[in-house]
Amino acid sequence: MSNTDIVRQFTVGHDDDGVRLDRWFKRHLPQVGFAMVSRWARTGQIRVDGKRADVDTRLAAGQTLRVPPGGEQKTNAAGERPRRELTEAEIELADSMVLTQDRAAIVLNKPPGLATQGGSGMKEHVDGLLDAYVEKGPRPRLVHRLDKDTSGVLLIARTPGSAAFFSKRFSGRSAKKIYWALVVGVPSINDGMIELPLAKQPGTGGEKMHVDEKEGQTARTRYRVIDRAGNRAAWVELHPLTGRTHQLRVHMAAIGHPIVGDGKYGGQEAFLTGSISRKMHLHARRLIIEHPDGAPLDVTAPLPEHFANSLESLGFVESEGDFEVEAPVEFTKEDQKKAARQHAKEYRKERRGERRKRSDGPSSGQNRLSRPGKPSGKPAGKPSGKKPFAKPGAKPSGPRSGARSGPKAGPKPGPNTGGTPRGRGR
Repeated sequence: MSNTDIVRQFTVGHDDDGVRLDRWFKRHLPQVGFAMVSRWARTGQIRVDGKRADVDTRLAAGQTLRVPPGGEQKTNAAGERPRRELTEAEIELADSMVLTQDRAAIVLNKPPGLATQGGSGMKEHVDGLLDAYVEKGPRPRLVHRLDKDTSGVLLIARTPGSAAFFSKRFSGRSAKKIYWALVVGVPSINDGMIELPLAKQPGTGGEKMHVDEKEGQTARTRYRVIDRAGNRAAWVELHPLTGRTHQLRVHMAAIGHPIVGDGKYGGQEAFLTGSISRKMHLHARRLIIEHPDGAPLDVTAPLPEHFANSLESLGFVESEGDFEVEAPVEFTKEDQKKAARQHAKEYRKERRGERRKRSDGPSSGQNRLSRPGKPSGKPAGKPSGKKPFAKPGAKPSGPRSGARSGPKAGPKPGPNTGGTPRGRGR
C-alpha cells in the first residue's frame, strides 16, 4: 500500500510556527494542490489536534496535523524536488564559499563574476549550487541578492521558516549591510547621505537604473570616506538604507564618483590606469542581522584578490577600514505598526503635494485654493528655502548635489600634525 493511500499525521515543526495551513501544504506536500486542500478543509478531513481547520488557520509548533489519503507523489520522499547532481568542481566551489553555517542559515562569500540567480544563457549561479548544502531537510533558499560583479556576504536560509524570518528583517530594514568600494576621485563631503530617487532607465529592458526625481522610488545611501589616494581615488564605506536595484552604483556615479571598474554606470572614467584591476571594486563586507535563535548574526567577508591588491597598490591598509557599528535594532510588533503608519502618512503627504502642484498650474505665485469646508484665510504653505536632498550649508559633491552632510574631506594629517585619525574625519 502506498503512503498516499493511508491517513498521514505530521507534527508542526518550529520553523512552521504561525504559518497558514495552505502554506504548510505548499512547503511540505507541494503535490497536493490548493483546490484539494480547500476541499479537505471544507469537508472536515483535515484536522489540527483533532479539530477541524480552514485553509487560513494558523498552525502552532507541536500541533498534530491529520492529512487524508490523496495526492500523487511527484517529488521525493521528503516532499522536495529531486536533488540535482553536481560535478566535483561545483561541489568544491560551493564548499569554498561557506563562511559559517548553522541550523537556520548558511553565509557565503560570493566571488565576483558569479551570478546569484540564473538568467537567459546563464548556467552557473549560486542558486544552482544550493543542492550542495542539502542535508536531510528542505533545500536551502536565497533571501537576498548581490549583483553578478559584486562580491561578499550572501545569506542563504536553510529552511522555509528561517527564510521567512530573514526576509522580514531585510524588508523591514533592520538588517545592517556594510559595503566597501573604491571610487574614482574623492567626494568633497567626507561623511554624507545621498538621497536620489531611482527608476528603471527606459530603453534598457530594465537592465539599467537612473536617477528620476519625478517618477523614481525613494533611495538613500549613507557613505563615509575611509581613506584617499591624493585626488585619484577614495576608499569608501557604504550603507544602503533602502534596497533599490544597483543603488550604490548609481548613487556614487550620480555624485561624480563612480565605483572603480563599473563601466555600466561610470563609462571609461570608471577605470584607473596602472596596476588597478578593471574588475568592479564593490564588496559586501559585513552583514549584521537578527537570528532566529536570538543572538545577532554578525559576519565579515574577506576581500577578493583583485580588491585587496588594489588597496595595497593605492597605499591603503585593510585593517583601518573596519569601524565599530551598532547592532541592528530589534523591532517589536508595535514598532513595526508605528513604522507602517508613519510610512503611510508620508506617502499621503507626498500625494497631496503632487495634487497641489497640478492644481496650481503655471501661476505658482498665487495662493492655492483651499479645500471645501476649510477656512481659506490661512496660507497654504511657505517656501522652506532649503535645497532638495541637502542640509543647509552642504556643498555639492559632484555634478549632482544629492549628497548631504558634514565636514569636508581634507588631506591626510601628517606625522607631526594634529586632527582626527586618517580617513575618519567627521
